[in-house]
Parts: sequence; structure tokens; C-alpha cells
Amino acid sequence: MEYVLRTDNLTKAYGKNIVVDGVSMHVEKGAIYGFIGKNGAGKTTFMRMVAGLAAPTNGTMELFGAQNLERQRTHIGCLIESTGIYANMTAKENMEVIRRQLGIADRQSIEKIIDFVGLNGAGKKKVKHFSMGMKQRLGIAIALFRNPDFLILDEPINGLDPEGIIEIREMLLQLNREQEITILISSHILGELSKIATHYGIIREGILADEFAADTLKERCRRCHKIIVDNTELAVNILEEKLHIVNFDVPEQNLIRIFEKLDETEYTNKALITGGVNIKESSLAGQNLEEYFMELLSGKK
Repeated sequence: MEYVLRTDNLTKAYGKNIVVDGVSMHVEKGAIYGFIGKNGAGKTTFMRMVAGLAAPTNGTMELFGAQNLERQRTHIGCLIESTGIYANMTAKENMEVIRRQLGIADRQSIEKIIDFVGLNGAGKKKVKHFSMGMKQRLGIAIALFRNPDFLILDEPINGLDPEGIIEIREMLLQLNREQEITILISSHILGELSKIATHYGIIREGILADEFAADTLKERCRRCHKIIVDNTELAVNILEEKLHIVNFDVPEQNLIRIFEKLDETEYTNKALITGGVNIKESSLAGQNLEEYFMELLSGKK
């Protein structure tokens, strides 16, 4: 497995206050990693450490498989908290300042990036008159200036209207799929994040509580009729032969999950009981993504 970012026990404390507590994160190359946590959970502080904007108190990290962080950070683009935008300048003037700071000779790169993020119509409008969406676009443009292989975005869709959210989403998907940029993104809009993320990390009170792939998330949230029986073999035979149910699994002994005919659970239970199966528990399980995320964030799972 090739990782763009791997941390081991990364910790940040301010005095006795531990903000990030022993986080071991794994961001695979090519992933869109959704970083989820409540306000104050430690997301921004963790991202700042990865970007080199804050020094860890403890722990180590690797970027692109190496610990030469200063060199490897030249391949990172960041949009974390303040983007360092000059409010009395236009988008292009801001980009020109960044171009000179980074020592980039190609002035045409400004036009290319401005066009890509959809700010080519901003003209001479000063940034102080930009909408929230336009400011976020400019922040992403600045983050893209060095043609990064890894993009770190802290709440890039926060405060945007639905149209702006869709536009940013499509932009990130294009960067990931066409330019093969790995993305670490935090967001409170969990439903929207689920439309693009390939992997997730859940942080609670500074601790990385869980990491999982999007496929795992779908499986965990999949609706099913969950039954616990005393005779699995007999129950499976009845499901297949009498009820003609084939979309089910047996993840562990005595537990059966049925993924079809969820509006006929009473009929299914009756057929099993009539056939000699003792049902110890029967319930509908699974939930939507928002509900699942909220339970994870609250520590109920």
C-alpha cells in the first residue's frame, strides 16, 4: 500500500491541554480522505501539523513515504483557516503576489488556474467584495499554484450555497480523477462529503476513533432485516427453498442479515417459526449516512 500521508502517534498539546492525542492516520495515494469531527475535535490542528504550520508535541509522520518533511511539503497545497488573501486586491493580483513569493516564472499559470477555479469573470473586482464561494475558489487556486500531489482542505464548502457546494465538489472530483491529486478534506456537511470521499477518519476529542473505506461505510449503513436464530442451517434452508430469498448473508454464527423483502419481515419471521426455527431477536438494522456519522461523532458506536 502506497501512502501519501502516514502519521504515528501524532500529538499536539498546549500546556496541559491535549488537542490532538496520538493520531495514527493513513491516507492512501489517490484517495479523497474525509476527515470528520465536531468543532474543537482537533481537525484543523492536525492539518496544520501536516502542513508544517504547527510543530507536533510528540509522534512522527511521513509524507510520500519519506520523513524529509520540508522537502516533501513542496508537493502539498493547503487551504487551512486564513488563506493569506489581500482583500484590497483582485484575484489575479493576489495570485501574482503568490507567484513571486514562490518564484514561479510562468505568468501564464495564473490565467490557467484562475480559469480552472472559475474566477475568470471576476475581472477587477476586489476580494473584499467576493462572495464566500469566490473566496473559497481563490483559496483553492492558491493551494494549486505549485501543482501539488496532495491537497489539504479545511472546511472548503463551509458557508456556501447549494450551487457553490456542487461546483466545489465537481472541481475536487476533477482534480482527483484527472490530475490524480490525493485530497484530505474536512467538512461538517456529512451528506455532501459522502458523495466524494473514498476513505474516512473520525476524530473525537483529539483521538482518531476510526478509519474506514467508503465501501465499508456503505456496508455498515446498509438496511437489512437482522435475525438471531438457534438453527442457522435450518433457517437458511427455509429462506432459500420456501421464501426464495437469496440476498442475505451470515456474518457470524446464528446471525442472519436479509437485504430484500424488508416490508415483509412479519411474514419471514412466521415462516421461520412455522418451520421450526426459534427466533431470539428480529429487527430492522441500518441507517442513513448522516445518522451513522452522528452516532460515530457522539461516541455511541
